[in-house]
Amino acid sequence: MDRCVVLVDAGYLLGAAASLLAGEPARSRITVDHTALIQGLRERAEADTEQPLLRIYWFDGAPDRVPQPEHRRLRVMPRVTVRLGALTRSDGRWAQKGVDAAMHAELTELARNRACSDVVLVTGDGDLLPGLMSAKEHGVAVHLWAVQAADGDYNQSEDLVAEADERRVLDRAWITKAVRAKETGGVCAPPPVPRPEIAAILSAPLPEAALAASAERASEAQAAAARAGAGAGEAAPDPQPAPGHKGVPTPKDLASLRAPGPQAAQHTAQPPAPNATLRWSSDKGWLERGGPLGEPAETASLPTLAQLTSAEQRWADREEDITTVGGDPFEVGQVFARRWMERLPETVHLQKLSTMYPRVPHRIDGELLRYAARFGLLAHKDDQIDEHDRYAIRAGFWREIDVRAAAEHAPAGE
Repeated sequence: MDRCVVLVDAGYLLGAAASLLAGEPARSRITVDHTALIQGLRERAEADTEQPLLRIYWFDGAPDRVPQPEHRRLRVMPRVTVRLGALTRSDGRWAQKGVDAAMHAELTELARNRACSDVVLVTGDGDLLPGLMSAKEHGVAVHLWAVQAADGDYNQSEDLVAEADERRVLDRAWITKAVRAKETGGVCAPPPVPRPEIAAILSAPLPEAALAASAERASEAQAAAARAGAGAGEAAPDPQPAPGHKGVPTPKDLASLRAPGPQAAQHTAQPPAPNATLRWSSDKGWLERGGPLGEPAETASLPTLAQLTSAEQRWADREEDITTVGGDPFEVGQVFARRWMERLPETVHLQKLSTMYPRVPHRIDGELLRYAARFGLLAHKDDQIDEHDRYAIRAGFWREIDVRAAAEHAPAGE
């Protein structure tokens, strides 16, 4: 069959590209435009083999073989098939398992079934040598591509290089069309400039009651430690004055404000102000719940995105998430807000939400964070979302809300 197939070992291609551009093989040191990379592979393969492309097979590893965001984007691209092996961690390093075996099986099967006349291999692993030789015996021309080595030497098995019918090198100029090194942020690099939207959320006022509760808890903890030390026969440390400003109240502080215990009741004469802002969260644990499902009355009428989305729209959203949305936290917040606003049946909901800045209503905030978690970029230890990522998600959400609200109030003709 007069057509070509490309088999890509993603670990080799991206690892070698990282070594070339960033000085080390860690893929976390580079950013990849997968659309441009796939298009470049296709054009180069068709030019080198003088045959139309049948398919690009992308072989990579993933934890528990669960597709990562880049794999989900790749597998919906035209003429691209993703094959995943396992990704395991040993001695502090990640290693692929089963990728070479899958490439070998695909290569020999294509050749045996005469599915193509030319195969392009983008790999450096000598374990593929038997598969390469088998493909040649079935009359398939094998083209071996290498990524330019950072030290100018081979980064492929010499036996593999010697056995290939044709050899090419993907040089720095070709690689940089789709791959670039991330900025390292070393001591000589200027510090990143914070987004003003995130700064606004961070600077939201904290109520005095929360700061007092936080200071009281710190004082009680010190007193308990002193009593424990004295009970064990050790000299009790001198009590230190409680700090007057702890920054951000803890969830326990907020719980004590909602349901003060005997000690807290002596010091907390006033309940928290109903318009107080909790800067890292929405209204959970802070405002008195009055509406259905325990929600404040002013937010209970706001529809969620799930309620506003039809089955057809949900399918289209998923396609957009896979093919277009990059997964940056700020961008994720913008996409969520845009969809929510476009589907609102009444603008009164948008006006109501705009008055709540910077507090995102809890029912919408939870849905927003669950949506962000789909991208697999925000997971941290203990299954928590990084605090800065939360700020960025909400900042993107509010930026989109502000743009739409400004457009709604702009005079006609502007």
